[in-house]
Amino acid sequence: MEEEFVIAIVAIGAIFIVLPAMIFHYVTLWRKQKTLMPDDERMLEDLWRSARSIERRIDTIEELIDAEQDEEPARRRRPLSPSRFED
Repeated sequence: MEEEFVIAIVAIGAIFIVLPAMIFHYVTLWRKQKTLMPDDERMLEDLWRSARSIERRIDTIEELIDAEQDEEPARRRRPLSPSRFED
């Protein structure tokens, strides 16, 4: 009978003390990770620069291909909307 009482106390303690403590611990960690770390910011900036460079290269290639084509050069052109990668 005493063993059942001890098991019940441990179970209640686990439910009302240990479980909430674990939840609060991980919630705190998740809140800390919402911001970008300096390494992440640098990597994001490098990716941004690479994307702009690739877009410029693609635009140049498309212009060269359009200049070489004799028939309907406008069919390969992009819409005249502003680029999202421009400074």
